[in-house]
Amino acid sequence: MKWTNLLRLGLAAAAISVLLVACGGGDDDDSSTSSAADSDATDMTELIEPDGGPPIKLGFSTWPGWLPWQVTEEMGFFEAAGVEVELVWFEGYLDSINAFAAGQLDGNSQTLSDTLLSVAAGSDQRIVLTNDNSTGNDQIIVDAGIGSIADLAGKEVGVEAGVVDHFLLALGLEREGMTLDDVNIVNLETGAAASAFAAGQMDAVGVFAPFTTVALGRADSKVLFTSADFPGAIPDHLAVSGALVEGRTEAVQRIINAWYMTIDYIRDNPAAAVEIMAKRAGVTVEEYEEYDAGTTLFGVEDAVAAYTSGDDFSHLDFAARQIAAFLLETGFVEDEIDVTKVLDGKFTAAYADEMS
Repeated sequence: MKWTNLLRLGLAAAAISVLLVACGGGDDDDSSTSSAADSDATDMTELIEPDGGPPIKLGFSTWPGWLPWQVTEEMGFFEAAGVEVELVWFEGYLDSINAFAAGQLDGNSQTLSDTLLSVAAGSDQRIVLTNDNSTGNDQIIVDAGIGSIADLAGKEVGVEAGVVDHFLLALGLEREGMTLDDVNIVNLETGAAASAFAAGQMDAVGVFAPFTTVALGRADSKVLFTSADFPGAIPDHLAVSGALVEGRTEAVQRIINAWYMTIDYIRDNPAAAVEIMAKRAGVTVEEYEEYDAGTTLFGVEDAVAAYTSGDDFSHLDFAARQIAAFLLETGFVEDEIDVTKVLDGKFTAAYADEMS
């Protein structure tokens, strides 16, 4: 089924009165670190009262750039920022996208391309936070008989049609003067594609971590190229509904504040943070550290820069235009997408201004 069918289910930022950044200790012992952070969060919650609205439901799934939300929740940073959030975990990424498009969530962690697909299908979504860039965790993996991109001609390649690794495949083929028409696409959900490739049912596959581990379980398989070869082409975000942005602006600001508290905590307490994220992902700490190397989390300065206008993939407006053109050319959308309303960097800018 085309994503367009699946997805049809479907201001100036208010600066908060107090912005407090939680600082964790350097002790890697889980109990002492958690206790200290919980104490700090309790103190901050007494200073910043929740906005009084209902809990905001945010979806997230397995991706190293989104797993920090688990740290946000467990360390009490939503409470510290003065916002009540209900995190909703999805085993399948597609399920989270459909739930958001259907109005079952107030926001979701998703890629730029998937947000644009939802917008094209009529969903009012705004990217209010850019979490990271994929810098190697999206991969085109091939069997031993494929030595170059040119060798993909006529081969069966498993990808989840319309999502990021379909786009990555198109970028790689384009670099070699080829198009998606030169390969035979097998449209499968990402996890299923990884398993099918590992079982020898196709010649190549496009997947993201942690499904890369499954695909590479095939004997003599190898990585042909990755998102590291196309810097900035696959950014990951928090998208929320237009209704939330316009109706509860301050609450959205507080969510962004909680995210940057989390980024500071991860920087200062990497071992404790990785343990939380690895547990949520269902992988070992060692496996998670490998995935983490292929994802570049953005600090606030990186995020502010990404929201500025530019003419390469390091700028979200450029990336959005390129991806929108890809979706149109490949038939996933019927009309041009207006990307101007989708990118909403004012909350990041407000946080940066407050902290400067």
